[in-house]
Amino acid sequence: MENFFKLKEYGTNVRTEVVAGITTFFAMAYIIFVNPQVLSNTGMDPQGVFVATIIASAVGTLVMALFANVPYALAPGMGLNAFFAFTVCGVMGFSWQQALAMVLICGLVNIVITVTGLRKAIIRSLPRVLQSAIGGGIGLFIAYIGIKDGGLLKFTSDPGTYLQLKNGTVIANASAVPALVNLSNRSVQLVLVGVAITVILMVLKVKGSVLIGILATTAIALIEIACGVNPHVFFPSLGKDINTAGAFFATVSISPSAIGGSISHISNTFCKLDFAGLFETPAKTLLAFTAIIGFVLTDIFDALGTFIGTGRRTGIFDENDEKLLMEGHGVKSRMDRALFADLCATITGAFFGTSNTTTFVESSAGIAEGGRTGLTSVVTAIMFVLCLVLSPIIGIIPSCATAPALIVVGMLMMAAVADIDWHNFEDAAVAFITVAMMPFTYSITTGLSFGFILYVLIKIVRGKAKEVHPIMYGATGLFILNYVLLALNPLL
Repeated sequence: MENFFKLKEYGTNVRTEVVAGITTFFAMAYIIFVNPQVLSNTGMDPQGVFVATIIASAVGTLVMALFANVPYALAPGMGLNAFFAFTVCGVMGFSWQQALAMVLICGLVNIVITVTGLRKAIIRSLPRVLQSAIGGGIGLFIAYIGIKDGGLLKFTSDPGTYLQLKNGTVIANASAVPALVNLSNRSVQLVLVGVAITVILMVLKVKGSVLIGILATTAIALIEIACGVNPHVFFPSLGKDINTAGAFFATVSISPSAIGGSISHISNTFCKLDFAGLFETPAKTLLAFTAIIGFVLTDIFDALGTFIGTGRRTGIFDENDEKLLMEGHGVKSRMDRALFADLCATITGAFFGTSNTTTFVESSAGIAEGGRTGLTSVVTAIMFVLCLVLSPIIGIIPSCATAPALIVVGMLMMAAVADIDWHNFEDAAVAFITVAMMPFTYSITTGLSFGFILYVLIKIVRGKAKEVHPIMYGATGLFILNYVLLALNPLL
């Protein structure tokens, strides 16, 4: 194990890696329950999507561990699954089988981009200010995920300014105003307690503080339920009939037939891709092209942003690895291999029946615990596989327990903005728009795209157009093209 993962070389040990792997899993375990809910809006079998989510996550994470030897975990991305369900299938009118075909095309295109070295060229072309802004933006983004998932926010929309879809989803315009919720809510109170516990442990430099914070907060929630608090306070998605402590704890059971019963549902989503339907008419082909561009750009820059934002500062991608990345050929560096693993996961997910599988920014929770090698990812992958039978037990980790971990990890990642020259307005403007747009638009790629566009624009008007790498011009052009296509399409 030491020779394979090179634990001593990366300054870690088995205990640290195991704790980091478990922490990463708990920080992102919600996806195995949320992804089926989101994709079921397309008509997909939620049980089939549940199994596909676990398989795609476990396979992608294992490839990341064994091929790239880095502590990142993969799963179907939030945002990407919403784009799949509500935009591609809902607004554009494609069937879920056709949307899966788009996901596979996206994965194949991005593999070509990676193997040919184009992704490597993109990394070379990134100016230092954008690289620093990516880390800070992801920090703010992941903290916002924690604040939102912890239920600390409520949004108020003016009457007549929102659209309610048939499935109940509400799409509000910019009149939606966020505010802090009433702190009388027990779940919100527990989030604040969890943040306090985790911060205190971090300050005291307790090893495993993030994982301890998650488990301690979960324990408090379970004790409150046992003392008579309605389980829906901490688990709002529970069935209406599960409203007592006895009914709640009765759901935490393991059936010997659970594995076979779960896996049998995969036949409802496995290999159901419909390529022919994408090109039935010229209008539909243009729509498909628009959607594929969106998938491709998001796949490229979500993973790239996560790796740059979390890997360099922590030493996961050290100077030697960066030199190999920049000067080597093929997929020899850890980041090269990590990017390749990310794309293999997307292809796996498309075949089994789920939206784009990508590197989860929540991996930073495990990295904050000291995870530095693929052993962290092996542990996370094993936890995913166990979910095929242990999902009831995994399900007792409430979002109010994982939210504090994400908030604290976001605090740690904001250190990247210290490298930005805020007194230089050119750099400050690019950095601010990149950092701000990631959480405000709930998308790493959108934040990057605005940063790219503003960086290129500033260099041109300042007469410094030659300082911009040609790859930056190309990527910026694709971002602009994507926005133009979306703007010109009346359906979107």
